[in-house]
Amino acid sequence: MAGRQRQSRRRAAGRVLLPALLLGLCCRAAAERIRYAIPEELGRGSLVGPLARDLGLSPAELPARKLRVATAAERQLKYFSVSAESGELYVSERLDREEMCGEAASCSVSFEALVQNPLNVFHVEVAIQDVNDNSPRFLRDNFQLEINEFTSPGARFSLGVAEDADVGSNALQGYELEANGYFAVEVKESPDGSKFAVLVLRRALDRESEQSLRLVLTAVDGGDPPRSGTAQLCINVTDANDNAPVFAQDRYRASLREDAPPGSTVLHVSASDADAGTNARITYGFGETPAKVLQKFAVDAESGTVTLQEALDFEDTRGYTLLVEAKDGGGLVAHCEVEVEVLDVNDNAPEITVLSVSSPVAEDAPVGTVVALLNVIDRDSGENGQVSCELSGEAPLSLVASSSGGSYKVVTASALDREQAAEHRVTVVARDRGIPALSGRAALVLEVSDVNDNAPVFEEAAYSAYVAENNAAGAPVLRVRARDADAGANGRVSYWLAGGSAGAAPYVSVEARSGAVYAQRSFDYEQCREFAVAVRAQDGGAPARSSTATVRVFVLDRNDNAPRVLWPAAGAGAAGPAPFEVVPRSAEAGYLVAKVVAVDADAGRNAWLSYELVQAPEPALFRVGLHSGEVRTARAVSERDAAKQRLVAVVKDHGQPALSATATLHVVLAESLQEALPELSERAAGADSPAELQFYLVLALALLSALFLLSVALAVLARLRRAGPPAVLRCLGAQRFSVAGAAFPADFCEGTLPYSYNLCVAPGRAVAEAAWLPPPPPLPSLAAEELLGGEPCGKRSPSSSAGAGEPPAEPDAPQVCEPARSRSSPSAGRSRRASRPGFSAAAGHGERSSGCPGGKERAGDRPCSASSQAAAALPALSKAAPSASPENF
Repeated sequence: MAGRQRQSRRRAAGRVLLPALLLGLCCRAAAERIRYAIPEELGRGSLVGPLARDLGLSPAELPARKLRVATAAERQLKYFSVSAESGELYVSERLDREEMCGEAASCSVSFEALVQNPLNVFHVEVAIQDVNDNSPRFLRDNFQLEINEFTSPGARFSLGVAEDADVGSNALQGYELEANGYFAVEVKESPDGSKFAVLVLRRALDRESEQSLRLVLTAVDGGDPPRSGTAQLCINVTDANDNAPVFAQDRYRASLREDAPPGSTVLHVSASDADAGTNARITYGFGETPAKVLQKFAVDAESGTVTLQEALDFEDTRGYTLLVEAKDGGGLVAHCEVEVEVLDVNDNAPEITVLSVSSPVAEDAPVGTVVALLNVIDRDSGENGQVSCELSGEAPLSLVASSSGGSYKVVTASALDREQAAEHRVTVVARDRGIPALSGRAALVLEVSDVNDNAPVFEEAAYSAYVAENNAAGAPVLRVRARDADAGANGRVSYWLAGGSAGAAPYVSVEARSGAVYAQRSFDYEQCREFAVAVRAQDGGAPARSSTATVRVFVLDRNDNAPRVLWPAAGAGAAGPAPFEVVPRSAEAGYLVAKVVAVDADAGRNAWLSYELVQAPEPALFRVGLHSGEVRTARAVSERDAAKQRLVAVVKDHGQPALSATATLHVVLAESLQEALPELSERAAGADSPAELQFYLVLALALLSALFLLSVALAVLARLRRAGPPAVLRCLGAQRFSVAGAAFPADFCEGTLPYSYNLCVAPGRAVAEAAWLPPPPPLPSLAAEELLGGEPCGKRSPSSSAGAGEPPAEPDAPQVCEPARSRSSPSAGRSRRASRPGFSAAAGHGERSSGCPGGKERAGDRPCSASSQAAAALPALSKAAPSASPENF
């Protein structure tokens, strides 16, 4: 027998390599499933198949796509690995189909192949083909049988079953018995496919001729070459026991839930024996049964009750076949089969395995982006193993089932916004359909990475700041703040000046990090009262986003400017004689002497001015208006009053602290200019000698007399020519002006002071060289009497006889009085008033005061004086007061 087996193995040695030729075969069952088939017992490093090529990946793509294998069952990953360079699938551990799949007819290993960029999953199944590497094996090496000699031919004795770990054609195929004259062996197949050996008695035994037999029983499989296993049969021939036990059923069936507790009764078997006495006493036990079955079940020898010893597991074994034997006292044995079906119970919750998570994901990722791959399995069967998955939690994610059962993709269901949620926590819940249903959970955390999709936003669209003037350079003005909802560099805000009102940029600066606005220089309310700048906030993203806000700075006034006196001008005495006012002694109370004109460059209360008379020889004689600055007589002028009066007025503003300035006004009490001349001569500082003064006075009087006679002669001639009324009764020379530049004072129209003055100007020697031209159109027409500061219409003046456009008779013309209007507004803060020495001005609303001697003034009347007296006085005044020359203007 052994020789035949060796010959058979030699003949089949050439065919051993045939299964190895199938190592590289693979096929695809579906678009997302790849199948390979390899024989078991391959060594480590054996090639399974070109996985990358079958997935459509080129070798150049492999580094970027990161091909790898993953599975929910970690123990299956140890069998295979994929090459990072070639993408081929290799065996990483020896494959033993019997160890991996046991008695299952088919054996395969399933896993997932993952690729990145983009993320995708493919299902791979490797079928493990059986190799005839296991020989059949009997549970015992020796079988002891006792057979009565009266046993009839045809009697059958069960020898049990031999085990072969291989499957299919490599599994156990039959039994062979050593040649003998009494017994033969038959093969009996059970419903589950297992093959039993049955010993059949062919010829009656004779104990007297042969008391025992020893035979060899061989179990043979269907491999190429076949493998076999042997056992020894020891048959003892005994005396006759006519009747063997008989079971009520040849086959028993029972069902048992897998959650049945140990000790539960499976079923009862019963057998009967027609014999009597000890030959009829039956005991029960298990026949040839695998050890793992004997661990699960037990049979009572007396009652035949089969009970459960250990807990069942449907997922491990779904059914058991028990061989129960009944033996009588004479040694006869009967057998029956007990089939125990294990019923599934929903005792396994679904298991969730997270295969891959793409975290963090950019917040601008499109809808449908795969962020995670899951695998869900339930070891139960039927409805207990049918699983449904869902996401629990508020998140813009959804679960998509893969085409092959058990795999799921977590994808984005809507747009992500990191500013609303920086991360999303969801729970994957897998629930089966068992009763009661079981569920499994797996937490999934998805972080959202920031994208620069938000511009900085200022807390206010427009800022206002109030800064007092004269601030220190570098003083803080205010702080602007902008917030950016982004994170990291995308949310880091820097500040810049983006422009503003004209000339505002040099005033302030902004700190780039904090947004603090600082003054670059000291502010001056009088130069700039307010300005605006635009501040830009820009984040650090790429590309950067920005927004702007307007900062308006209001400069607050401080009382830093003292009042400035425009009239009478301060410091006039240093350059020459100070201006003076002539007040007739006949002046009544309330007579307007002069008006102190002052301005303050500040604003508001700081520019409110008040006037006060602080020094006067006779305080009761004059008073000054608190708010108008008008100097008036407080009582009538008397003969006791001194001819010269020096008044000092203080002008004070309302600031805190208050600032002030003083104005000095010289007043001469005289009825006429001739009467005032001695007083004026005494006031002239550094005047010439009396002889020179007398010479100038006589010369001036002669010139005036000559002009007067010439005017009278011209008037008579004109009268005779026109045969009209006497010319001496009309005002002469109303349109005659001397426009010599040096003879007229500056035009005080820079300010807005609504007051008029009579200016008495003594032209110098340069007048002789000046040309007489028509006056400019804006100047008003004045009568000759007004130019000479003398008589009203109807009285002749010697100097008014010059015709229009004719030069004067003498180069040294008499002084001319021209009313000049100068305006200044205290509120404007910028008016300037130049005060010239050598002329007198009496300010009043619509009133004029005359510096000419003689006559009296009444309220509302035009002042009059004798032109001859003026002609006699002015040359002397010009000589006595050189500062009144045109150069001093």
